[in-house]
Amino acid sequence: MSTLDQADVDVMRATRTCVAATRFQYDYLNDDITDEGSIDYTLTNKVPQGLRDAIARGRKILVLINPPYAEAANSQGNEGKTDVAKTKVRDFMGDYGFASRELFTQFIIRISKEIPNATIAIFSKLKYVNAPNFEKFRNNWNAEYVGGFVVHSKAFEGLKGNFPIGFLIWRTNNNTSAKKIAITEIATEVLDKKALPIGEKQFYNIPNKNFLSLWIPRLKTNSTNIPLKNAVTPQNNHAKVTAWIDNAIAYMYCNSNDMQNAAQQTAITSSVFSTGNGFYVTADNLWQVTIIFSVRRLIKPTWLNDRDQFLQPTAPLTEEFKNDCLVWMLFSGSNLTASADGLEWNGRTWSIVNHFIPYTEAEVNAPGRFESDFMVQYMADKTFSPEAANVLAEGKKLWQAYFAQTDVRAVRDELKLNRPDVGWYQIRKALQARNASGDFPPVNFKPFETAYKELTEKLQPMVYELGFLK
Repeated sequence: MSTLDQADVDVMRATRTCVAATRFQYDYLNDDITDEGSIDYTLTNKVPQGLRDAIARGRKILVLINPPYAEAANSQGNEGKTDVAKTKVRDFMGDYGFASRELFTQFIIRISKEIPNATIAIFSKLKYVNAPNFEKFRNNWNAEYVGGFVVHSKAFEGLKGNFPIGFLIWRTNNNTSAKKIAITEIATEVLDKKALPIGEKQFYNIPNKNFLSLWIPRLKTNSTNIPLKNAVTPQNNHAKVTAWIDNAIAYMYCNSNDMQNAAQQTAITSSVFSTGNGFYVTADNLWQVTIIFSVRRLIKPTWLNDRDQFLQPTAPLTEEFKNDCLVWMLFSGSNLTASADGLEWNGRTWSIVNHFIPYTEAEVNAPGRFESDFMVQYMADKTFSPEAANVLAEGKKLWQAYFAQTDVRAVRDELKLNRPDVGWYQIRKALQARNASGDFPPVNFKPFETAYKELTEKLQPMVYELGFLK
């Protein structure tokens, strides 16, 4: 039994823990690794002779690991820990892609080099089974799944977040001549925080080319637009992306392809989102954008589906489904499209235009012209389901309620209510502020919320039926 810190060994000896085991301090990611990447136990002489002999003779060995989950920071410096993955194992890993940044996969790779036929039982996140950044790892590592379970991360002291930790057992064969074993899917038992069984869960290894994030082609930019950090606030610090397309009508921020990030990293804005990681929305790709947006937000994230990947549809999409998604997107709380004048960025004043208003000026009693009637024209020849039509009808009442009163100066300044073509985000926030103040006639959101809930419940099972999630 080895551990990184000598203090742990001392505690085990003092408390008579695992007295039958040979306990020793060992840095598995750095010790006994030559500059050429080979294993030489004489460099430290820490590994017990009996273990060396068993490895040399090809004895059956079970490796039980509870490795650290640390990951090296990405280019933006907002994930992981800087330099944590700079180890000798990483130096010889070769073409494993992003997996080389993870300490637990570095453990697996050293084992595959040192004990090619080991059976590995490992506590870890599920990234190496289904995450897109680990496709190269799965293509290189050769292992047959034996069995295992997943448990809530909160079952482990000190872990933050809500995600599954897997205890998975793999029978490996990483000899040069070994036949490749494809990992297509694995079935695990599911345990709750108290380690009680509550069901079963499948995890799938899907080729990256089938991911929903690759469904829309990337478009070539040709201009610059004001970068936003929310609906109406410019990013005046570091903006990663400021590029734009002249015929774009919005920008969809949709960072990462899994449920883990969908709730907090899916939004539609009227100019480019400053961090990038999204798509420029045009009249041609809007139907796909509305679907991607909707399927990413329709399903509630849980600790168990946290690592599930969004996939391109595997069944035909009806016009009713497409139109339902359009309406669901227009009235989502993550639709941040808006209009505003007088936004300051990069030494000049900018305006943003809202192209996502589903009503005419006359329908909502607006006091002035909307600069864009794109959405009205886009929807003109479409037939909407009863559920979508009900959302549109109730939404119109809220738009009318907004134009029936004038907001106080503080709200107008905060939400940039200086144009008639305001967006759903601005209308919703303004009406909520009026209700909270008590100085305006109360606006009842309940009929709208009921209609939107009915549309949501209609669409949710279709996310699975059409193959967007498995």
